Amino acid sequence: MMKSLLFICVENRARSQIAEGLARHFIGHQYNVYSAGSQPTDRVHPMAVAVMAEIGVDISSQKPKPITSLDLTKIDTAIFLCEDDACPVLPTNIQKLRWPTTDPTEAQVETPEDLLRKFRKVRDELRKRVLSLRASDQTW
Repeated sequence: MMKSLLFICVENRARSQIAEGLARHFIGHQYNVYSAGSQPTDRVHPMAVAVMAEIGVDISSQKPKPITSLDLTKIDTAIFLCEDDACPVLPTNIQKLRWPTTDPTEAQVETPEDLLRKFRKVRDELRKRVLSLRASDQTW
């Protein structure tokens, strides 16, 4: 049976959506991958969709969803991307990892190019972390 991986951030509109897309792309053959938020917004941030498209990963059909919409009994590992204590409390049987990641949507920027750079930085940081999961889970 495949393991399940859940990425969590408050609004489920940028960081967790990017992480979900990366995980589906790079380790979707090893994990069932989900993302959710404690206070989800109504849509994925367009800049998240754009920076993922730059690397050939399409997240345009992903939707923000509340954690309450998931069957948490089927989640093996939850990865919190929140930088603070806004992340929800989960059942004790779920392995919990913290990857505190700056929310690019809250960045103070002067231009759209600056915002794009912030989103790319988050994407690249999360890509490294997802790839480290893939490497650590290899069976030789």
